[in-house]
Amino acid sequence: MSRLVVLGSVNADHVLRVPHFPRPGETLHGHDYAVIAGGKGANQAVAAVRCGADVAFIASVGDDSYGQNIRQSYAQEGMDVSAIKVQPDTPTGIAMIQVTDQGENSIALSAEANAALTAETITADLDKIAEADYLLMQLETPMCGIEKAAFHAKAAKTHVVLNPAPAAPLSDVLLTVVDIITPNETEAQSLTGIAVTDTASAQAASDVLHEKGVGIVMITLGKQGVWLSEKGEQAGQLIPGFRVDAVDTTAAGDTFNGALVTGLIEGQTLYQAIRFAHAAAALSVTQRGAQTSIPSRANVEAFLAHQDA
Repeated sequence: MSRLVVLGSVNADHVLRVPHFPRPGETLHGHDYAVIAGGKGANQAVAAVRCGADVAFIASVGDDSYGQNIRQSYAQEGMDVSAIKVQPDTPTGIAMIQVTDQGENSIALSAEANAALTAETITADLDKIAEADYLLMQLETPMCGIEKAAFHAKAAKTHVVLNPAPAAPLSDVLLTVVDIITPNETEAQSLTGIAVTDTASAQAASDVLHEKGVGIVMITLGKQGVWLSEKGEQAGQLIPGFRVDAVDTTAAGDTFNGALVTGLIEGQTLYQAIRFAHAAAALSVTQRGAQTSIPSRANVEAFLAHQDA
């Protein structure tokens, strides 16, 4: 039995560094091209494993060499890969990523094998979800599979954590079974209609999500940190992040989510888990790539010890 089940996407990230994002019709000379393991689900699962969680990963890959190799790689990381399905005659999902010299990124996705992670496909994995403490999901796979997993988890008293990225419409019925939601400013606005520009608007957006049934809202505010709001509490609070020199922000949000749930499973308070996740995310942006940038538990603890010294 794994204490954390992650359901989500697996991508081959084609990464190119560019001086700035190209304007329409503009051709740029890039450099440092690389193909790196990615996908929001895979990134979060890897982050959790490296931070010390016991993880089972529900995903779908192609029968190409990338899909075969990545499944083996995740097993070597210590992940339960028995629920990673291999789709015949289908490529593994891809992401085309441009990273500027300032560390910002632009991403275009093609789901490919990820599109096969449907409600029907995950039926055999429902027992894993029911036996887990937490279920962590994102929005790069079919909504029918996400909803089926969430409803089953709620019925089994498994905590449901949803990182609603990339931004997409969510049904009110789904939100009623989400225990923790972790949008960024853009995703929070998409879900609530409220432009999140400061802590007051972050709380207003949180209140809308609380009204829809979500118990804990964490809105990531970039360099400012995370706005934490708990249903029933009078006011939320801003939990600052750590200042580092960013090289590549591709995996920051995914690293945060994987580390966050790891902390919660270990019994950390919300504040402690968010701070632990901030540290992991801060370390991730100092390195290039998605999973190549995700730190180990030892590195996160060393970083926190240095910050506390």
